Amino acid sequence: MDPLRLAEEWYLSGRQVAVATVLKTWGSAPRPVGSCLVIDQDGNFEGSVSGGCVEGEVIAQAMSVIETGRPTLLDFGVADETAWRVGLSCGGRIEVFVERVD
Repeated sequence: MDPLRLAEEWYLSGRQVAVATVLKTWGSAPRPVGSCLVIDQDGNFEGSVSGGCVEGEVIAQAMSVIETGRPTLLDFGVADETAWRVGLSCGGRIEVFVERVD
């Protein structure tokens, strides 16, 4: 199912939801611009922003976005210590925007 349709369904059913979207890529990025990951308040998720490389960190950040309502812009790259810790070793770089669905 399309992650954005799922986000709408989850939201309309009363769940708190965040959407993470790939805004920019550089080099060997695992997913193209526009790829989405949908996360609910319980940590359930659907979709992908990196083919699994940084999803754990994005989900953790999404939980904070759901709680506070403040969107965030995440940047993962091979030179970034966080990227190595979370597994983005493909040599690329991605920028991911995370926002709460309201």
